[in-house]
Amino acid sequence: MFAFIVRRILQAVVVMLIISVIGFAIKQNVGDPVRQLTGISVSKAEREALRDQLGLNDPFLVQYGRFLVNAAKGDIGQSYFYKKPAMEVILKKAPATLELVLCSSILIVLVSIPVGIYSAIYPKRLFSRFAMSGSIVGVSFPVFLTAILLVYIFAIKWGVLPSYGRGETVNIGGWWDTGLLTLDGLKHLILPTISLSSIMLPLFIRLIRSEMMEVLQTDYIKFAWAKGLHRWRIWFVHAFKNTLLPVITVGGVQLGMMIAYTILTETVFQWQGMGFMFLEAVERSDTSLLVAYLIFVGAIFVCVNTVIDIIYGLVNPMVRITGRS
Repeated sequence: MFAFIVRRILQAVVVMLIISVIGFAIKQNVGDPVRQLTGISVSKAEREALRDQLGLNDPFLVQYGRFLVNAAKGDIGQSYFYKKPAMEVILKKAPATLELVLCSSILIVLVSIPVGIYSAIYPKRLFSRFAMSGSIVGVSFPVFLTAILLVYIFAIKWGVLPSYGRGETVNIGGWWDTGLLTLDGLKHLILPTISLSSIMLPLFIRLIRSEMMEVLQTDYIKFAWAKGLHRWRIWFVHAFKNTLLPVITVGGVQLGMMIAYTILTETVFQWQGMGFMFLEAVERSDTSLLVAYLIFVGAIFVCVNTVIDIIYGLVNPMVRITGRS
């Protein structure tokens, strides 16, 4: 097991290096930060001097090597616009995004598990067919259109929920601003949460249903019925427990993807998180912040998937044997 964990960690390090190289390649081709930092009246010579000062005229490998050395010390760049360390800017915006992803994940779990199980146990009932038809529509519907539709219905048409911003927040520990502890913050969180979860919820409903139906056809479930076990024990102890393995694996991947999907959701709802910050960085050609964002999100994605792989290896020994072979 120790060798399996070491291999996964080494793979994660290699993936992070690849992400950093791709981020730096994008940095060389996304606008000119000096143009955004200086006015029209600044001469070409002064701009070149600023580029030299920022190290933008250095070769790619020199800039990348300098970044790796600084990253090893915990410094992943300086934001040109904010005039602050990029990590400080990202951590300031991270609570809004993480709260949105957390609430969306909770909503997905609370809805997809009972609906998926019910649809697997009673596939021909009206609710099951409605859930499957709705999941097809949900998968096909873009998240930004869902967000716009929610804003139109609940904010403009009915006027019952706010359509933008985080609302009233409370500071915790001096650096985490949360809206989960205020009524106004929770109201502002409802529409973005539903919008963000709409793209993943249908996927998980269909995944749980298909895996559960496959498990219910296995021999050991038939043997459990033959032994006369209670149906609730068969469904939720024997069948659902074995359904969770692939769901956990896919869930780890989708959790990282949800952070990427927040860009569209945060734009529609003017949610001041990392996704909204990313688009602002693109408009301002703040390439250092862009690279830092890509690496930060990539690190979250890689860490989550590495943990999921390790958990899967603990639960299913065949994964470790396959990896060693």
